[in-house]
Amino acid sequence: MELTDWIVALAVALIAIAFFCRRAPATWSPENRARRFAGMRTLALAALSLWMALLLIARGVFSTRGVPGVHAEPLVALSVAAALITLTACCAFRAIRLLKPRRLFAC
Repeated sequence: MELTDWIVALAVALIAIAFFCRRAPATWSPENRARRFAGMRTLALAALSLWMALLLIARGVFSTRGVPGVHAEPLVALSVAAALITLTACCAFRAIRLLKPRRLFAC
């Protein structure tokens, strides 16, 4: 896959996140709107870090050409990709909690 295809896939993912998370009714309070937009930003960060991890694995480990001028060891590339996937999981968990509606009567 060429780098242009990767960039188009990232753009589609970010546009989909913006489209589905941006809708906030005008009747919502400013606190709920702020929660919703913070959740959208966090979910976009999760998508970006997942994209970076997949790009690193595809171009750095499994590509025969690799990145010109960069010769990283596969173990280092996989370690960085694992850290990025961990960041993705943390950001996605936090974003899902932010996007859920708040409970009225929490115990």
